[in-house]
Amino acid sequence: MHEHRGARGASSSGVEFDDKGWPSWPGREDLSAEFIKLLAAAQEGGSTVSECWLTLSRIDLASENSWSEEWIKTAELNEARADLSSLNGNLITARHNWLRATTYFHAAARLPGCSSNLLKCAVDGMRRCATNFLENRIPAGQVLSIPWTEDLFLQAYYLPSAFRENGPVIVCIGEPGSYKEELITKYASHANERGLSLLTVDLLGTQMALSPERLEGQKFETAMSRILDYLAEKPGVDSSRIAIVADAWNSSLVARAAASDARFAAAVCDAGIWDSHERSFFYQHAAGREQPGWLEDASSMSRRIDCPLLVTAGEGGWLLPGALTEFGNQLDSIHHDARLILFRCAETAAMQGHIDNPTLANEVIFDWLEDRLRLRKDLS
Repeated sequence: MHEHRGARGASSSGVEFDDKGWPSWPGREDLSAEFIKLLAAAQEGGSTVSECWLTLSRIDLASENSWSEEWIKTAELNEARADLSSLNGNLITARHNWLRATTYFHAAARLPGCSSNLLKCAVDGMRRCATNFLENRIPAGQVLSIPWTEDLFLQAYYLPSAFRENGPVIVCIGEPGSYKEELITKYASHANERGLSLLTVDLLGTQMALSPERLEGQKFETAMSRILDYLAEKPGVDSSRIAIVADAWNSSLVARAAASDARFAAAVCDAGIWDSHERSFFYQHAAGREQPGWLEDASSMSRRIDCPLLVTAGEGGWLLPGALTEFGNQLDSIHHDARLILFRCAETAAMQGHIDNPTLANEVIFDWLEDRLRLRKDLS
């Protein structure tokens, strides 16, 4: 076993390395995945590799709050550098540091079971740095509150394109429990470089603000229609070219939204695979009776999606590559413009959610989106 040792020579993190060289903690897949995401964020400017390893060297996993405490310290150091750079008029450096601070605060907020005070500090810091980043970009971004129901609002960030008026918008949705701030670090550069505006959305706003009672009876996919309604009235938006991207591959929320609202110009999602797989598993193992195969069920969802559809998956993810390839073959026969791209381990981006190389996957995704939205404009 290899251990990463802290500055004092004592093992603080107990980290091991898998057969591909990635850090991991036995029995803590959540922390292993989170640290891989932090390292990979460096490719997009959301972290630095040295800061990630230095922070890890200070973490004591025997302490319940050490993970969050140390990432908050690293985040606050970056935020202080950003604030100083801003005062000195060095806005490029300020933006870079605010973006990294956002990532580190986000990491601190992701640990289940951390104290409420640490969680509040992490969430507040994450949103403070993201807001500063938005306000100091060119053109400036906006913090939005989009009506969902009479008393529920979707919290969102809007990053307008610097190149186009009445242009396309990419809507990126985080699952319940995720944060729109992470979506900025993952997708903003890919959208901006292609002249695409970006809207990142917290489905449930702040996780501390909404109780299960307030959400009872709500269908989450209806929130996507409210977003379309909002964008259709927003100046500078071409309402015929709004695409939607699911951040979490193992969810069918965006697939259900695309199937229920024909206004989306393109969708990147799992096409209902995960919902279908979970239902099949439940019936076979819990209900004690057979359920039609999940591939057939997922294909039924795909038929209800009218817009161009892209599904990306990793060979090293939770579902077998053979089943995914079979589903991709079915897509070709049931949808007029649908494609499944399977990333192989030999090229990376092959882990669940492409966390080992999000850059490679996002390049493919945003090239596809740019092509489909350009075609939509040419046909209009």
